[in-house]
Amino acid sequence: MKYKRILLKLSGEALMGEKSYGIDPNILQQYTQEIKKVKDMGVEIAIVIGGGNIFRGVQAEKSGIDRVQGDYMGMLATLINAMALQSALEQGGMYTRLMSGIKIESVCEPFIRRRAIRHLEKGRIVIFGAGIGNPYFTTDSTASLRAIEVEAEVVLKGTRVDGVYTADPEKDPSATKYDTITFHEVYEKNLNVMDMTAFTLCQENNLPIIVFDMNKDGNLVELVKGQKIGTLITS
Repeated sequence: MKYKRILLKLSGEALMGEKSYGIDPNILQQYTQEIKKVKDMGVEIAIVIGGGNIFRGVQAEKSGIDRVQGDYMGMLATLINAMALQSALEQGGMYTRLMSGIKIESVCEPFIRRRAIRHLEKGRIVIFGAGIGNPYFTTDSTASLRAIEVEAEVVLKGTRVDGVYTADPEKDPSATKYDTITFHEVYEKNLNVMDMTAFTLCQENNLPIIVFDMNKDGNLVELVKGQKIGTLITS
């Protein structure tokens, strides 16, 4: 087993599945099964999930909503997804803790770094909701920051595509996939992996990122075992 502690970043949009909005229970169940396989291997798992299937803060301004207000609305959307994932994981027999960047004590704990690490050490899956609690930061930035804070060995960014390509493979059929690439090359080629804040945090802290297709059965398990799946981004 290559990794003992991971930070799994899940896309909110991916939770929609074939739906145009909200949460597809089939996708939720699939994620639960994949995460359980890794948990049963003894891996310590932290999770950050986006909120794009419900609301995206960056789109709020187009609706006439103040950007800061919109970002807080987006944080609450991530919390809804986090609660849904928590429920699914617990129904699957796993112990979890939901920690929030915004204080909502009725449903989750506030984020405290030492407590989060202790939960991981005790074998609980820790889900981080509501971003870092501040506007202007994406869930990618949350994933990078929380991974560094809890001393995860890698950020596994689960998406709908199987890695980083020279161009968007959904738009350009001639796009080719990178198996490995450096942080510097991603900057140089202006590839869209994460927002710059998130990406720079990983680079400065020598935290590798693996971009992979979360919707393919077995990918997460094989990654944790050290198989070459998706695209590895390192220094």
